Amino acid sequence: PVADVKALAEAAMPLETYLARERAAGRFELPLQSREGAKVLLHGHCHQKAFDAMGPVETVLRWIPGLEVETVVSSCCGMAGSFGYEAEHFDASMAMGELSLLPAVRAAGADVQIVADGTSCRHQITDGTGRSAAHVVRILDGALRA
Repeated sequence: PVADVKALAEAAMPLETYLARERAAGRFELPLQSREGAKVLLHGHCHQKAFDAMGPVETVLRWIPGLEVETVVSSCCGMAGSFGYEAEHFDASMAMGELSLLPAVRAAGADVQIVADGTSCRHQITDGTGRSAAHVVRILDGALRA
């Protein structure tokens, strides 16, 4: 029924928004190990930026003790879903990535973990720099205590 679909749509939110909300309400805690001296370079997906969801992403990453979080000031990575894979858009896609994202990734030290929630963003980072990027959930998983 339409009412069920509307209720579900109203309850849907990005994972990091949900986690931050639940922790703020005292209903959620993760036993995260210290990552003292570790650093991540975070790229926000266009969807996260458009819906002002980057704050919760940064918040969740900062739960990891000792982890330094730097967010790349960038626009779209250039992929826009499959846009960047289409031959007629390849040059535009790479030019967009070269505005700030790809140079920032290249400038990051080899010990800096690159983080990007967007699947297409992760592909653009790998294709444009040879570096791999991980989803925030992978970073949290790596910091969970055994």
